[in-house]
Amino acid sequence: MSDRDPDGGLRNTLYRTRTRSGRRMTAARRLLYRLAVPLAVAIVRGWWLSCRIVRIEGAEHLAQAIAGHPSFIPCYWHQHQLYCGKLLLEQRARGLTVGWLVSPSVDGEFGAMMARRAGAIVIRGSSSHTGAQALRDYYQALVKERVSPIITPDGPHGPRFKFKPGAILLAQMSQRPMLPMAYAASRAWLIKWDKFVIPVPFSRIAIAIGPPRHVGRVIDAAGLERMQGEMEGELKRLYQAARAALG
Repeated sequence: MSDRDPDGGLRNTLYRTRTRSGRRMTAARRLLYRLAVPLAVAIVRGWWLSCRIVRIEGAEHLAQAIAGHPSFIPCYWHQHQLYCGKLLLEQRARGLTVGWLVSPSVDGEFGAMMARRAGAIVIRGSSSHTGAQALRDYYQALVKERVSPIITPDGPHGPRFKFKPGAILLAQMSQRPMLPMAYAASRAWLIKWDKFVIPVPFSRIAIAIGPPRHVGRVIDAAGLERMQGEMEGELKRLYQAARAALG
């Protein structure tokens, strides 16, 4: 079961006593995190300011999702986190509350503190190691808390650009739509191990958003596989649309 933690995020009670790591959150480590997180967030915000979003293709689809549903499921590749996440965080004034799944490990606490400071809700869990529990916590946030939990369907561990079924199953369970997104930069560095996109400062950014995608209440294995392929193709199409928007 999930509930609120003292910092305003969502926590999973399973992870209050158990994590995969034996490391402990010591007072010294917590103090280090509290000092380092504001600096890290300032660096990210500075990076955001250094680049200019010149085009948002499909902005009407984002508006449709916000206006038509209490919450929804934003989907984009893990590599596109930096500016798709930024755009979603900027929709708070329109009533959108976004959430991220963050590892329950001690190391994950740093990312959780950053996400909270940026204005997001944090769901503690691991799609890799506690997938069913994470799906349950996503559902709790999505339906009961009206949080729009961001899902990167290829995940940080890959395989890259493969749409895993979690977002589709969550959309089926909750009857809330998925919202596919992608972005492109005029110049960017790619992190070697996962091809994470980091725009070079002063680059131009284009974001592409597809129509909200609903999933029926009943879906068989063949239908699930077919929809995975369709969503994978849609995210690739949106990336190409974002690149084209940069000219």
